Amino acid sequence: MATLLIVHHTPSPNCQALFEAVVSGATAPEIEGVRVERRAALAATASDVLAADAYLLGTPANLGYMSGALKHFFDQVYYPCLDTTRGRPFGYYVHGGNDVTGAVRGIETITTGLGWRRAAEPVTVTGEPDKADVAACWELGATVAAGLMD
Repeated sequence: MATLLIVHHTPSPNCQALFEAVVSGATAPEIEGVRVERRAALAATASDVLAADAYLLGTPANLGYMSGALKHFFDQVYYPCLDTTRGRPFGYYVHGGNDVTGAVRGIETITTGLGWRRAAEPVTVTGEPDKADVAACWELGATVAAGLMD
């Protein structure tokens, strides 16, 4: 069975709504043969990353960058996972009050360095998420999970 690892930092109700939509999409009834593991960014380990077949990342944009928690995650897993996880699919979502550009750039830079392959377009949301934003996160979760089905 394939494993999808969702690594997230979810400090606000807005981030929580997006996270729940991603999980709902990834665990939809039509997704078969995929185990979904959820880890808070500060709790996720290199072992979690090595055991997974694909990744979904979620973060707020804080002061123009990804959250410190997601950056800490990347700092902890980068070298232990660098060679082993090359080519694995990933997706991500970012929520910000008014700008997510720096957070997106940071995630893209690090995942490019890891050699991960983007499996879906990122979902970026500024302000309060609306129905379309939540639906896009559901689709993100479903798309990345469906890519792991046999």
